[in-house]
Amino acid sequence: MDYFGTRNHSLNSTSAGVPGWKKVWFDKLPPFEFVDPALRADKEMPHLLTPSTVVREITPMMGTVLRNVQLSRLSDEAKDELALLISKRKIVAFPDQDFIDAGPKALQTFMDYFGKRNYHPVSASLPEFPGFHVIHRDGSKPALDAFFEQRTTSCLWHQDVSYEVQPPGYVMLGLLNGPKIGGDTVFAATDEAYRRLSPTFRRFLDGIKVKHSSANIINQARLAGSLVRKDPITTVHPLIRIHPITGARCIFINGEFVTGAVGLKDAEWKPISDFLLQHLIGSHDIQARVHWKPRTIVLFDNRSTIHTPVIDYVDDVQSRQIFRLAAMAEKPIPVPDA
Repeated sequence: MDYFGTRNHSLNSTSAGVPGWKKVWFDKLPPFEFVDPALRADKEMPHLLTPSTVVREITPMMGTVLRNVQLSRLSDEAKDELALLISKRKIVAFPDQDFIDAGPKALQTFMDYFGKRNYHPVSASLPEFPGFHVIHRDGSKPALDAFFEQRTTSCLWHQDVSYEVQPPGYVMLGLLNGPKIGGDTVFAATDEAYRRLSPTFRRFLDGIKVKHSSANIINQARLAGSLVRKDPITTVHPLIRIHPITGARCIFINGEFVTGAVGLKDAEWKPISDFLLQHLIGSHDIQARVHWKPRTIVLFDNRSTIHTPVIDYVDDVQSRQIFRLAAMAEKPIPVPDA
């Protein structure tokens, strides 16, 4: 069944099951206690990694593909172990998932286990499931040409909604439709990027606090005449955050939402920001690519990675739809005594 309205749909429609911009308002999420399910996990992962599970590593450093595992049938114990595996390997991909046929309610309920729902301020969603974010790019060549008019790359490196007070920890992506070749998602490991810096530079970065804001994307949406579902939010987070499960220090920077650093002039902050982003973007030995196929679902750790879509099918423009469900987690943990 076509629960997601991916056949012959219009994104301007608000009929049930079709991605669109239904007029609805969400207030700022109040503080909440978050207990990471990975803390409950059996470290041997016997409920997730059963004798029938086929495991393939994407790279030695990050990324795991699990076959013969259906997310729709995981027990709570297996979900805890999945959270632990994501924390350790950063990306876990599941091919051939029957969960795609279960519809948005089942997928949303699954992700509720991993944290509170995130409601995006401007992006398309399913009208009856506003937390079900649909990342849509249609098959329009003029639209793609317009996108590249002022850009030299399609890569937009970011962590999801980092401006939230308690940003997402675990995030699910699933392919609804896309090009037969291309359209990968690339991830970089922000903990390994931190480890490769000099001790002196690391100590300097440990104490920096950075401003993340949704104001720009909301202002752009309003200028375009699109609906907005939330007020802008600006939040101060540590530039270096502690991962609650691994204890690793991770660079928490964002190419889309960071507006400055507390106590630093823009002229001082910009070269630091540019260096860190180029360090992450240019270090291909700390990156992994997810190749999308129909019925693939990916879960990743938003705390220890930065990612970007890749639009490399410019000569054969096709529509691409990926859904996203983000589970809000802890407030980023700063480096002690930094």
